[in-house]
Amino acid sequence: MRRQQRKRRRLRAVCAEGRFRLSVFRSQRQIYAHIIDDRTHGTLVSATSLEKALGEQKAENGGCGIARRVGEVLAERALKIKVERVAFDCGGYQYHGRVRALAEGAREKGLLF
Repeated sequence: MRRQQRKRRRLRAVCAEGRFRLSVFRSQRQIYAHIIDDRTHGTLVSATSLEKALGEQKAENGGCGIARRVGEVLAERALKIKVERVAFDCGGYQYHGRVRALAEGAREKGLLF
């Protein structure tokens, strides 16, 4: 718990310099990603595995495949509003599995972190 708080404080310091934060939440079945502006405490864009456009692919690709697609959709939406650089906040989850797939999908579409 304390380690997560320290890491989040460091991330917020980086975000205070002008970078936005890509925050990831992972439940047992779903994955959610938001790009947050810590200055205004608001969400700029978000993408989840619950969206109808992504729901059709669940049976085909499995957990990591859908997480990668969520990352790609998030990156496309972020680039539309001219957000290119973010700080990655994995929310205390290990950079492994679905979290890693989401990050790789976002990087493939042009998001830098």
